[in-house]
Amino acid sequence: MSTTSSIRTSAGHRDEQVPARRGEAERRRLGRGPGFVLALASVIAMMVGASAPSPFYPVLQREIGFSAGMMTTIFGVYALALLATLLVTGSLSDHIGRRPVLAVGFAVLAASMVGFWHADSVATLLVSRAVQGVAGGLLLSTMTAALTDLEPASRPGLAATLNSVTPLFGLAAGALVAGAVLDASPGGALTLVFATLTATYVVMALGSLALPETSPRHEGWARSLRPRVGIPSAARPAFRRSAPALFAGWATGGLYLSLGAPIVGQLLGGRSHLAQGSVVAVLTGVGSLSCYLWRNRTPRQVTIYGTTMLALGTALTLVALHAESLVGFLLAAVVAGSGFGTSFLGIMRSITPTVGPDQRGELFSSVFVVSYLAFGLPAVAAGFATPELGLETTATIYGLVVVVLSGAAALMRTFATRE
Repeated sequence: MSTTSSIRTSAGHRDEQVPARRGEAERRRLGRGPGFVLALASVIAMMVGASAPSPFYPVLQREIGFSAGMMTTIFGVYALALLATLLVTGSLSDHIGRRPVLAVGFAVLAASMVGFWHADSVATLLVSRAVQGVAGGLLLSTMTAALTDLEPASRPGLAATLNSVTPLFGLAAGALVAGAVLDASPGGALTLVFATLTATYVVMALGSLALPETSPRHEGWARSLRPRVGIPSAARPAFRRSAPALFAGWATGGLYLSLGAPIVGQLLGGRSHLAQGSVVAVLTGVGSLSCYLWRNRTPRQVTIYGTTMLALGTALTLVALHAESLVGFLLAAVVAGSGFGTSFLGIMRSITPTVGPDQRGELFSSVFVVSYLAFGLPAVAAGFATPELGLETTATIYGLVVVVLSGAAALMRTFATRE
């Protein structure tokens, strides 16, 4: 055989191998059903890590030595880092695919857990929380879009419900389990919780590569990295209707997640870590259950109910705080939690059907930008105010602002829109 013929034969053989290797790689991917389950598990896993540090803050505050104001700043750094990352990478998965963004996001999240695991200074905590925020910015809109992309065709609307239920369930589980472990094994809890989460996120990073790709690569990824909030034109009417409720709901979440544990521990006599973590667990756990119970109502009905319960629950929280009643505080969190979950469900049900797969990353990025502005900025402001005004006064002012925001959102949805 001639040299030319040999080269052609070899080249032809290689050309045949490329599709074969691609086919083999695709066969190793999960099907849509298992992929949907894995995407759902990834949402829960990420949100467990978002709330797991909360019960440890009072412990680390005593061991390392930092103020209550610094505690809320550590909390707020997460939200601000997440926001900055969302603004840059929120629609990246629409261009380069869901899989690579998820894999990198979980790898970064694992690195942040190592930081918490070995936290021995305020600087380490701030860096760990900021790195966790970067991971959250990479993951949130991408996971939400992937779960929507993989929704079973026979269950329309399931993804919108689960995108509301599962993050709140994960937040509840993270705070509750971390608090319980801290009470049961105070000496080894830091290692047990954060080593386990580190290993979990490494597995999730690898598992993400097995997901079916639902957003094929296309041009424009470099332009997508310019910081911006983009709302697809088809989604704008629904987004405008939803924005006040979105802001009110996540401002409520910020109140409980940033100040809940210190309020219980310092003002209401809840000395156990489980009691301090239970505030977050009650708010988000009831929120998750309420999403499921209200899943068959219209988005407008759900949003009006949710914002009304946010206002009522936060008002009752302030009453319980000034009455120094831990039981009353937790019962008020039940009411507020019902509103927290359902207001977010109504929003997701309103906006999810408005766009196709190629715009979901961009849309959900905008949703979470508004969410974490409401979630993080008041918490940072509370961090600066607490040393000057005291925890009780700061919580009261924060709560009153939330009541006004939630009440206004409820009235706007009731009287300003019919959809």
